[in-house]
Amino acid sequence: MTGDVGAGKTTFTRALATTLGVTEPVTSPSFTISKRYALPTGGELIHYDFYRLDDPGLMAEDLAEAIQAPGSLTVIEWGQDILNLVPENAHFLTFAINDDGSRTITEGVPA
Repeated sequence: MTGDVGAGKTTFTRALATTLGVTEPVTSPSFTISKRYALPTGGELIHYDFYRLDDPGLMAEDLAEAIQAPGSLTVIEWGQDILNLVPENAHFLTFAINDDGSRTITEGVPA
């Protein structure tokens, strides 16, 4: 997911987590880089935020393992700089804040 600060990326992830049955609070992983939430069906929702990283470094290996984890769903904020690390079947969402304060979400690889 890409979009300006405050555009709704974490809010979207919070709603996704709730829909998947996560009951614990979902917060931004801006400072911790990643957070994991157990899914009631098994697996995890794994939430990354690469905003503070110019280079994923060691997190690239962690991300690769998360993407391959059976029954898990990986969500990446600020992933435009690590496109080479995500699988071809990934969904890309761009969040924009409109003049009236509403949000628009578009799907497609970021430019």
